Amino acid sequence: MKQIHEKKRIHRDALEILFCIVKELRTMSNIELERMQIDKILYDAIQHGIVEFVEEILIWLPALIYSRDKTGRTVFSHAILLCQETIYSLIYALGERTSILARRQDSFGNNFLHLAARLSPPSQLDRVSGAALQMQMELQWFQVAIQFIEVESILPPRMKKELNSSDKTPSALFSDEHKALAKEGEKWMKNIAGSSMIVGTLIAAAMFTTAFTVPGGNDGKTGLPVMIGTQQKAFLFLMASNAVSMFTSTTSILMFLGILTARYAEKEFLKSLPTKLIFGITFLFVSIVFMMASFGTAIYLTLIEQVAWISYPIIVFCVIPIALYSLLQFPLLVEMISRTYGHGMFDKRKKKLSSFDT
Repeated sequence: MKQIHEKKRIHRDALEILFCIVKELRTMSNIELERMQIDKILYDAIQHGIVEFVEEILIWLPALIYSRDKTGRTVFSHAILLCQETIYSLIYALGERTSILARRQDSFGNNFLHLAARLSPPSQLDRVSGAALQMQMELQWFQVAIQFIEVESILPPRMKKELNSSDKTPSALFSDEHKALAKEGEKWMKNIAGSSMIVGTLIAAAMFTTAFTVPGGNDGKTGLPVMIGTQQKAFLFLMASNAVSMFTSTTSILMFLGILTARYAEKEFLKSLPTKLIFGITFLFVSIVFMMASFGTAIYLTLIEQVAWISYPIIVFCVIPIALYSLLQFPLLVEMISRTYGHGMFDKRKKKLSSFDT
């Protein structure tokens, strides 16, 4: 708590210092601002995602909203190019003036959609685990850029087909920029699916065999398991665990098979492939849990008559594989779920910043 309080205090002090700095900047002339390279300072703030600095600068120096650098790019052009969604979300504060910015092109004929189609810098891609999720993030960024609520409502439809200086539409530019990443994503997905499919197949085979070789054997006359009469609850739990493990492992195999046989089109990285991997890993985890439950119960039924005490530590040790799998796979699973079905990329700051109008 003390460390959190200290960090909050430092952040508050930094904001107060920033407020004093930008007030002084407002008194400076355009020549003085150019001499101190305000454009470069603003670019560095965008590159590192310092949204507070950019926001204060635009409040106190609103003219910088429309200023361009040597490449003809504005603040929001750089926010799109560098995949800084929190800074780009400030565009909501501009209202109708957003359309003026959005229609401007840089020196290379790129509009906002062309910039969104470019490959993000490594610093942004490294925030995501795995090439497939990086490709998903890039698709989400490009998809959001062409949705009506973000960009398309302020751009004429023709801008989706507009050519830049390289004679490429935004969609064609996206495909060219992300060819290598898509190949890496395909390889990453297939490696995970292939190795997980082997595990699922082994579990399914073991559970299928166990279903017909029950502890205690079968009655010679009736053919029913012997222990169903003496240890009914434990035996029924064994059979139920075995069945659930069998069903879930088989389902996970089918999910991973779907990944291995997918076409790997660009749009499949958005939801189809991550969803299959999410379900595959989830069902595989469930199958491992019930496999260990089935194994522990079988040990208990086998040793209950002679050395029942040793079955308890064995059952405890059954938790170790489950814990290891959770530690290794759950962070990836949570990240996939969050990025596939979580909140959108944008912090939609729909409130008007009154100082923009001054």
